[in-house]
Amino acid sequence: MDRETASEDQVSQYDGFMGSALAQARLAEAAGDVPIGAVVVRDGAIIAAAGNRRITDADPTAHAEMLAIQAAAAVVGDWRLTGCTLLVTLEPCCMCAGAIVLARLDRLVYGAADPKAGAVQTLYRLCTDARLNHQVELISGVRAEECGQMLSRFFQRQREAGKK
Repeated sequence: MDRETASEDQVSQYDGFMGSALAQARLAEAAGDVPIGAVVVRDGAIIAAAGNRRITDADPTAHAEMLAIQAAAAVVGDWRLTGCTLLVTLEPCCMCAGAIVLARLDRLVYGAADPKAGAVQTLYRLCTDARLNHQVELISGVRAEECGQMLSRFFQRQREAGKK
């Protein structure tokens, strides 16, 4: 299922979990990183959560999605995350979308679209590419305004402070 935006039922189903992803984003921001958060849900419960640590760890791969996927795999004890849903505040990039496919996640739910690097529905469609061996159900737009505003405010403050 490839949806452009979430239905009202889906918004209510995933609202609380996206709230947890937003909490992770706030923690990342408090640590000086870009406010992006992610959680992995299985059987109605969060099994892993992470915020961006790219700046904090000086690691270009320390995206919230990657860290949450790694933590979930450790909890499950398998690299295959079938039966799991990843919720993230921003549309994943190419690296993260590739990891989502490789991890065999059932579903991806994200908040704000990323017009500069979105690899799920905006610039590329990696998670639903039929040429790959796994496709992921997509639900976008859950708490999109809140997710997008958090990022916009962060980058506005960065510009005002003269940071990249």
